[in-house]
Amino acid sequence: MQPWPRTEEEALAVQDTLRSRVVLTSGPDAPATVAGLDVAYDGDRLAAAVVVLDLADLSVRDTAVVSGRPAFPYIPGLFAFREIPALLAALEKLTVRPEVLVCDGQGLAHPRRFGLASHLGVLTGLPAFGVGKTLLVGEYEPVGDERGARSPLIDAGETVGAVLRTQTGVKPVFVSAGHRIDLDASCQLTLRLATRYRLPETTRAADRACRLAVATIRM
Repeated sequence: MQPWPRTEEEALAVQDTLRSRVVLTSGPDAPATVAGLDVAYDGDRLAAAVVVLDLADLSVRDTAVVSGRPAFPYIPGLFAFREIPALLAALEKLTVRPEVLVCDGQGLAHPRRFGLASHLGVLTGLPAFGVGKTLLVGEYEPVGDERGARSPLIDAGETVGAVLRTQTGVKPVFVSAGHRIDLDASCQLTLRLATRYRLPETTRAADRACRLAVATIRM
């Protein structure tokens, strides 16, 4: 791998290079395993977690956590550069290789169409998409109240994602394809993973794992 960017200019150049490698396909027909990825912070320390679930019953197949420090300053649009080295290290520690990555962030729904899910997907070669809790870019029409309702997320006239209702009467999430998977497949997997709560179980499991690790750092 090339040296990690240290400046905004270097990071923008990396984004421009890697963005051209994004491929949006229908995704795996029936993945057996999916992984949630998340990062928690405690000051200038972080913990990155990857949790692999069996898609059949959502049981945990494997977990890996890495602690460290952000690899890049906070700059809007370049947030992924802070977290990716730690997430890649956690992925390397897994004994069960996931077939799909579900990121707590975005893919194409990004100012430069290259969010965390796209970046990780290109670097790992794995299908990846993002499920965000908040809107990053774009506009959308109101979403129906029932589970499964969705509305296109539009930015600069381009559909960059979907606003998806995962539970009836609960706030929607923001789904965007990242790499080697399309938007329809990303939404379908999100609904399969969000069986009881607003967020998919992959995200919930990774969130618990990295928060526990951060609590351990403080002790």
